[in-house]
Amino acid sequence: MLATIELETGAKPTASVIWLHGLGADGHDFEPIVPELDLPDALAVRFVFPHAPMQAVTINGGAVMRAWYDVYALEGARREDADGVRASQAKVEELIAREKARGVAAARIVLAGFSQGGAIALQTGLRHGERLAGIMALSTYLPVASTLAAEASAANRAVPIFMAHGVDDPLIPIERATASRRQLEAAGYAVEWHEYPMAHAVCLEEIADVSAWLQRMLR
Repeated sequence: MLATIELETGAKPTASVIWLHGLGADGHDFEPIVPELDLPDALAVRFVFPHAPMQAVTINGGAVMRAWYDVYALEGARREDADGVRASQAKVEELIAREKARGVAAARIVLAGFSQGGAIALQTGLRHGERLAGIMALSTYLPVASTLAAEASAANRAVPIFMAHGVDDPLIPIERATASRRQLEAAGYAVEWHEYPMAHAVCLEEIADVSAWLQRMLR
């Protein structure tokens, strides 16, 4: 199982947020966001921040770093390694199962992630066999999108999805994110969309919006 960092906002958590970092970061990356979310004392949440495996990343010259999947250049466009995406999906499923074993129902679990981590949150959440509380996808896109129609779980057809993106993102252009949003909406998913005047990052306004959304999903 993936190594994780855990923070709890109260005793005996009744909900969990599994939050996946971006390429080259680690589980510590979003650890500081927990107090910034300023969740109410009555809402006891366990935040789980896993470390992605170490692997070579083609688009970064083969450098070894924490990554949820390889990214390689194909005819001038960025493409994700589908097998790597599915391997990380399986690892996140293990984390979901652990939260359930610790007494948190699937309907009280949010999958969240930034960039590559957000892609894996979408990949896993839309295919998970039990209804989740929600999926939060920040500065990201829908990976291996062509397989979603065949693989989507009926249990999460109505799962709330929070998508947010920077209008000046140079790494994952907002056009790719909006294309993913359109595909999800065309398939009947409910997407709450936010965009901010930022690059490939997280801003204070976004943190406030994330906090409000989490409180609605987990109340």
